[in-house]
Amino acid sequence: MAILCRVTRGDLTESIHVAFAVVVDNTGNIMYSSGDPYYLTCIRSSLKPFQAAAVIKSGAVEKFKFEDKEIALMCASHQGESFHVETVRSMLKKLNFEENNFECGSHYPSKEDVKIDLILNRKKITPIYNNCSGKHTGMLALAKYLKVDKKGYFNKDHAVQKYILQYIKHLSGIDNFPLEIDGCSVPTLFMTLEDIAKLYQKLAEGSSDELIKVFDAISKYPEFIGGTNNFDSLFIEALNGRGITKIGAESVRGISLKTKKGPIGIALKILDGNNRALPLATISLLKYLKLLDKLELKKLDKFETKILKNHNGFKTGKIEVIIED
Repeated sequence: MAILCRVTRGDLTESIHVAFAVVVDNTGNIMYSSGDPYYLTCIRSSLKPFQAAAVIKSGAVEKFKFEDKEIALMCASHQGESFHVETVRSMLKKLNFEENNFECGSHYPSKEDVKIDLILNRKKITPIYNNCSGKHTGMLALAKYLKVDKKGYFNKDHAVQKYILQYIKHLSGIDNFPLEIDGCSVPTLFMTLEDIAKLYQKLAEGSSDELIKVFDAISKYPEFIGGTNNFDSLFIEALNGRGITKIGAESVRGISLKTKKGPIGIALKILDGNNRALPLATISLLKYLKLLDKLELKKLDKFETKILKNHNGFKTGKIEVIIED
């Protein structure tokens, strides 16, 4: 049975978002699934912690003296806040590169007040504001470390992407993935929810030095992963070193969680790609499985139900999550 995210108008159902989820234990076996654990989906930005791990594995992070907050930003889908942008600039300076070396494209930041400030002050939108600019800085670092031409580093046939893909293959134990183009132009993979959960279980376990570094950096600097009032950042902060999460576009999510029974990995997907129910589905699932303690639940309780309001501020309905035994 799938997880149902019921959207009401008044007391009546208006829409339903369907979610699949799978949890793997410290042996890599499925301990819980809702829906189809072998559902094939695009991992999108949920792959970022592992792309960053590949850069660490290469030796580039150590060579260019990237700090923990810079490692965290390599894993981020950031909101373009000042501390995000300034940290990217710091990383570029260490590489002796410029913003025009980015090949990820530009967009306005997702943080509304940052976006408004840029518009009102007529500031030029450069690729540094792209939510993936931290990841791309890591890829530029890898190009420099490998001593290859950085131009076209996003291309699947470039040495940078070949190195990262080979690392993901080794980590996952999968030789072939359907490979497509992400929003920031780098290759992105299609994987089953089970395989995504297994990757995140390895991250929770700390099965290699580079994965330990990634987990610790994200835990230490949660605000760099998303930003102010961002669900991923709030979740990581609430778990206080016990767990991390990373969203991907089209409503996919990976979670690494350290439990009394060992490190586990979780993957979720809202099938219609709508993000509005994903935080609720995440917290409801973890509560249902008794994977969060009372203090963690208290810190994240606003995500258990979402009240919907209209433009006058009148309550029109809510979103609630239904998980059946």
